[in-house]
Amino acid sequence: MHPVTKDRAAKRIEELRREIRRHDYLYYVKSAPEISDARYDELMRELLALERQHPELITSDSPSQRVPGSVQEGFGEVEHLAPMLSLESAMEESEVTEFDKRVRKGLGATEVEYLAEPKFDGLSVELVYVDGRFERGSTRGDGTVGEDISQNLKTIRSLPLRLRTDERPAPGTVAIRAEAILRLLEFEALNRRMAEAGKELFANPRNAAAGSLRQLDPRVTAERPLDIFAYEIMYADRVRPDSQKEVLETLAAWGFRVDPAVRLCRGIEEAISYHDEREAKRDSLDYEIDGIVIKVNRRRQQLELGERSRSPRWAVAFKFSPRQEVTEVMDIVVQVGRTGKLTPVALLRPVDVGGVTVSRATLHNQDEVDRKDVRVGDTVRVRRAGDVIPEVVEVLREKRKPGSKRFVMPDSCPACGSPVVRQGAYHMCSGGLVCPAQQMGGIEHFASRGAMEIEHLGEKTVRQLVDRGIVKDVADLYHLKKRDLLGLQGFADKSVDNLLRAIEASKRTTLDRFLYALGIPNVGQHVAKVLAQHFGSLEAVMKAEEDELTAVHEVGQEVARAVTTFFRDEGNRRVIGKLIRAGVEPRWARGGKPASLAGMKIVFTGALAHMSRDEAKRMVEERGGRVTSSVSKQTSFVVVGDAPGSKLEEARQHGVKVLSEKEFLKLVD
Repeated sequence: MHPVTKDRAAKRIEELRREIRRHDYLYYVKSAPEISDARYDELMRELLALERQHPELITSDSPSQRVPGSVQEGFGEVEHLAPMLSLESAMEESEVTEFDKRVRKGLGATEVEYLAEPKFDGLSVELVYVDGRFERGSTRGDGTVGEDISQNLKTIRSLPLRLRTDERPAPGTVAIRAEAILRLLEFEALNRRMAEAGKELFANPRNAAAGSLRQLDPRVTAERPLDIFAYEIMYADRVRPDSQKEVLETLAAWGFRVDPAVRLCRGIEEAISYHDEREAKRDSLDYEIDGIVIKVNRRRQQLELGERSRSPRWAVAFKFSPRQEVTEVMDIVVQVGRTGKLTPVALLRPVDVGGVTVSRATLHNQDEVDRKDVRVGDTVRVRRAGDVIPEVVEVLREKRKPGSKRFVMPDSCPACGSPVVRQGAYHMCSGGLVCPAQQMGGIEHFASRGAMEIEHLGEKTVRQLVDRGIVKDVADLYHLKKRDLLGLQGFADKSVDNLLRAIEASKRTTLDRFLYALGIPNVGQHVAKVLAQHFGSLEAVMKAEEDELTAVHEVGQEVARAVTTFFRDEGNRRVIGKLIRAGVEPRWARGGKPASLAGMKIVFTGALAHMSRDEAKRMVEERGGRVTSSVSKQTSFVVVGDAPGSKLEEARQHGVKVLSEKEFLKLVD
């Protein structure tokens, strides 16, 4: 191509971009192409040539930017503009009618208008646009913070890099929730290629979509033809749809693929009928859905109903019945998990269940085995629970072979030989930090987010450290030397130094994080905070008797027994001693802080000027309060920083008190 002046190039580049975007939309979203592939390639080649001549004219939303770049070092973390909540699930019609009763009672209405939508079985993502241009995209993560996968998302051709604004404007900042999927034919083709390359196959299309978007090399993602459906406007500072139906219409007008198979339902009975119709047609679709989502249609009513900490009160996922098949139990083995929980697993004669080969099924625990009376040699009916995890539904006793024996859980851990103790419905290995079956998962958990938060210590690194015998327990992490790490795959001087610095920084931690990191059965992040607040030191928690623990609010008998059993184990005490001697200092900064926020639920929104979110959360918890991610009528007050999100509007809707950051600091002081 002959050189073109900048002005002429800018004009032609914009023309080409508009034309290519239009053809992308027609081909990938509307499935109605107007030009041949050859003509499309000509347009793209012309655009790329002009942008090479004038690189200063390249913009992030240019169609040329879908071309994958170099391998990424890792995914950064981004905070969502609004919480990505999960959904309450229902398997039975009675659960759905109960949901409807709660909604009508909450609204004081005799009948409610719902919008029913297919429930996609893929990877949920947040897409952020600023003045119509794609800014970033991320995974759901923990609902508040996710992984930045923007470069990989750009390779999905049905995702608009610039929103269409012919019908509806898209000013300001908009966060959209969407589902990335892999269609069934593409999934089968991908698994064929994986098999030919001698690689492990994906279990189902959802795993394939998630694995594809989590590739550090976006060129790998680009080779897998993912698709994406949009279904929710999570946040918008200048767009206010009045209903979920209008949300979908807006998303479609902006150029997103939106499933047309939705239904506006006047009452819950119409929504249930829609569920039955979609279930009957699920096998005729070329992508997976595992149920429907029933949402209160009117936005005003959604705000009135509010949200729980993890799910909205105005929506429910009505799941389809799991697919089932009949096969034989070849053996029953016992697996030991990260927390030491022993799980009986049925080894099955391989059988195809809904397009996935199933050869193992969980039996959950001894009580479940006894209730179903599953034995080696039995003919059983199996299903994929939630269409993912296989489980035994029932034994066909009329086909049982003579001489079969009941299954009994072992008295000692099959991995380390430590005594097995019964805790409620489960059998637990008492080996704790020294059990090899718990070693890999225990170290990963110890280093994870919310625990010791050791950056750069991922699954692959832990596996290499354990396989080479360099790390035998979590305390060994604090004795690692540079020479130990330089021989690991993917490690050079800089990455070794980064990991060693992260390990050193993790020594200064809080008591609640340390307790959670230890992986004590039944002790999650919240219970760990409760124990830290009450006892104030590691020594006090380790010495506590069961009756002292059960006297603590929110600590029941099973938690108390798990804590005392864990800290009485000599192997666990030895590892904790090694951690303390290595310089790990779990502290609880409660010292004299008044419980001025006791029982309060507090929400933060916007950027804080004088403290980080973690610091603000710690200040609240030290004074007996609790930070939540969503606003409801039970919220005590909302603290507002710079550029607050939708939570400010929700606070006003619910009549919740609003404080500035300065007012909050004055209150806690």
